[in-house]
Amino acid sequence: MTPAHPEFVPDPAQSRAEMEALQRRVAGAARFEDDFDFDSAAVAVSGDASLTGDRPLVAGVDQAFLDDDRAVSAVVCLRGGEVVERAHAVTDLSVPYVPGLLSFREGGPILAAFEALDSTPDLVVFDGSGRIHFRQAGLATHLGVVLDVPSIGVAKNLLCGRVEGDVDGRPEGWRAPVVADDGVDAPAGTVIGYAYQSRQYESNAVINPLYVSPGHRVSAETAVDLVARLGAGYKLPEPTRLADRYADECKGQA
Repeated sequence: MTPAHPEFVPDPAQSRAEMEALQRRVAGAARFEDDFDFDSAAVAVSGDASLTGDRPLVAGVDQAFLDDDRAVSAVVCLRGGEVVERAHAVTDLSVPYVPGLLSFREGGPILAAFEALDSTPDLVVFDGSGRIHFRQAGLATHLGVVLDVPSIGVAKNLLCGRVEGDVDGRPEGWRAPVVADDGVDAPAGTVIGYAYQSRQYESNAVINPLYVSPGHRVSAETAVDLVARLGAGYKLPEPTRLADRYADECKGQA
């Protein structure tokens, strides 16, 4: 799978100002509404007999780091609960991590893994932010636009924006909008994603929510609905959970 829009491929050699300018162009090209041809109700990671029709092919993306200078990028494709294909790439990292510029550190390595993939996913779930981003162009948005594929960002921490509600100790299934504030290039109050409690313990231990946002060609509301459908009893959606495991497996063999 190769870039549909190579003009947006992140270039780690750019200056910070050039990177931020490219992100704004990516955000302008992104579509934060539903624009896909699969049945969202058929998205699942189980063999639920009540579901009819073809299951969309959903890819999960994650990385593991061999050291400060090299990464393993992993893509795992699922159709229902079945793993259809896995692909990975081991590549150099050209720039350090800078909040808000993750796609320039990890984007090239992830695209290398997609080039090793024979399948064309209907939906891609990234371990990182989408529209919940200072310039509305996190990793899931940036690479979603580059590949022109419906995409979702699932982050463990809130990069920016404001959750409309207290996130502490919420029950499994709880969700609340994340809205733009002064730190986001969007009109104040714009819903840029959701806090979503994917799992919770009955004991005193507390699991924090995930922060789900549209990457490209998916709305915020549909993004969180899809992530809920991709749960399998774990905190992370199954595609990215399996990608995380596969990345660690590849790291162990590198």
